[in-house]
Formats: sequence, C-alpha cells, structure tokens
Amino acid sequence: KDAGQTFGELALLYNCPRAATIKAASSSVIWKIDRETFNHVVKDAAARKRQLYESFLKSVEILSHLDAYEVSQVADALKSETYKKGDLVVRQGDVGNHFFLLEEGSAVALKNGQNVKNYGPRDYFGELALMSEVPRQASVRIESEKATVLSLDRKSFKRLLGPLNETMSQKAQDYKKA
Repeated sequence: KDAGQTFGELALLYNCPRAATIKAASSSVIWKIDRETFNHVVKDAAARKRQLYESFLKSVEILSHLDAYEVSQVADALKSETYKKGDLVVRQGDVGNHFFLLEEGSAVALKNGQNVKNYGPRDYFGELALMSEVPRQASVRIESEKATVLSLDRKSFKRLLGPLNETMSQKAQDYKKA
C-alpha cells in the first residue's frame, strides 16, 4: 500500500475475520482506530459511498449484467479522482495499469492528436492496455471544467472484470476502426 491508503476496513465493515496480513515493506507510521469508533465515524459514510457506486455501476452498460455480489466487489475496489479541464487521465504510449469509468464530466480520446472518441458519464476506457498487455493506444483528456473518474487497478480489473474480457474485446473493435 502507498502512503495515505487504508487497510482492514472490510473486516470492520462486515464484522468478519481479516482476509490478509499486511507487512510494512519499510519504516512506516500506521494509525489505528478501534471497531466502535470506526463504526460510528466511518461505517455510515462508507456504506453511503458504496451504495452510490453500486447504483452507478448498475447504470454502466457493460457492467449491467453483474450480480449484486459482483457489483459490490467492484464498488469496494474503486478509487475516485477529480480532474480539471485539459488534464490527461492517460497518455498514448504509456504502460496501462488502470481501468477507468467516467462518473461525471466529459473527456475525449486522442490518437496521434486526433479526436477518435468522446466520453460522457458511464463510459469506460483503459481496458485495451490491461486486456492486451500493450501500451495505451490513445490519450484521454478531460474536456469539461471538472470530471470525476473512478478507477480499478490492474489486479482488481483482472480479478473482478476478467469474465467481461470477450464483451470488452468486441467493443474494442470500435476503437480499431478509428
């Protein structure tokens, strides 16, 4: 884990044993919170965030057939980031380590500087680099004043969305036409 990240929250949220052991790879400062405090302060906020993500994920066409458990697993793995107009979310030629879902705002895919696709809320990108183990085929630039982008890292993408590989591969043919 990187600085500022959390772990152990799922065991507290779902009142179950921890699923993994975390060992510090270097000297670290770790903060802890007891179960009671966590439940009062964090649990409600986490549950609301999870419900929002689950609702959003159900509205994404490619994910609409996932069952409730699968949707909750994806929701728990999502990371949110806010971008401003002109920011690049991904750069053509870079190694791809994340899959992205545009929650709010608009973006454009640029291949060799040419607009090849417009994105709006509930659209996704970044899957090609993860599925094919190739560099990013296009840059994605934010077009709206601000945008909220959700992401899954490579490991979570493979584990949680691997079964969608065939469907995503068919959709990827649209990119190749551009």
